[in-house]
Amino acid sequence: SSLRIQPMRTLVLSLVVLIGVGVLHAPTTSAAPVQNLARGASKSAHVANKIVATLNSTGTPSQFLHAAEAIHGDLGVIQKQDVVLCISYSGNSPEIVNLIPFLKEYSAALIAMTGNPESKLAKAADIVLDTHVDKEACPNKLAPTSSTTVQMALGDALAVCLMDLKDFKEIDFAKFHPGGSLGKNLTAKVEQFVSKNKPEVTSQASIRDVIISVSGSKHGITVVVENGEIIGVITDGDIRRMLLDQDDISQVKASDIISKNPKTIDKNSLAKEAMLILKQYNIGQLVVTDQNQYYGIIDIHKLLDEGIN
Repeated sequence: SSLRIQPMRTLVLSLVVLIGVGVLHAPTTSAAPVQNLARGASKSAHVANKIVATLNSTGTPSQFLHAAEAIHGDLGVIQKQDVVLCISYSGNSPEIVNLIPFLKEYSAALIAMTGNPESKLAKAADIVLDTHVDKEACPNKLAPTSSTTVQMALGDALAVCLMDLKDFKEIDFAKFHPGGSLGKNLTAKVEQFVSKNKPEVTSQASIRDVIISVSGSKHGITVVVENGEIIGVITDGDIRRMLLDQDDISQVKASDIISKNPKTIDKNSLAKEAMLILKQYNIGQLVVTDQNQYYGIIDIHKLLDEGIN
């Protein structure tokens, strides 16, 4: 069975609008039953777990409910405002049929994702998502392959349409992924990555003091500061060029080799903005400010190590 994305989005969008605020303003419980208890856990259960994970990560609270466990107490997780998505290709397994009256009574709506529109599950459901396939892809035409692919595609389409309805943005996604590189790139601030070393000299500092400051910074840079104001920076490259040009360096001051108007960024800016500047100007460090005062140094290698790109 082939799926065309735009018609599927329209279908699921209509579905979500039809069941209304129950989806948008209440937890959504995904019931993934066992198709045949004698064969163990069905493939639909694994699909349901994947759909639950996708919904949770995109802002729709969901949880997985196993049909075999539901009839022994786990039905208590279903609240009256919840929408139950029940996944069963046959739609007629005893575990499902026995659950139907309770699912109907305890929830706001029952959605059947089934390959059999004439099944008992489909006939009892408020909405039916037909996942019928002509045949499975496995050599014996038995193992759930094509059918589970359709189920997952429908689950993804449902999640995407819910994101559209709730105007779910990148920053919202990042809130649920604070530990990953995506979360860091969307939420991490410059302040989190500022070096512990804060190298600085005055404009009248001797070349000896400048070299000590640059070397001690471990970043190959020092910042020239006067009365809290950033005058410029001096890098190890500036020092090397000075050594090539000067025969006598005893009288050289910081002001003689300073690079004025350095690139800066506020400590409260996003770290990914700092990375964009570093890449744009092909530089290794940025001067970090706090209310236009010198705050510290941020290094491109630190950002890369932390997954900022």
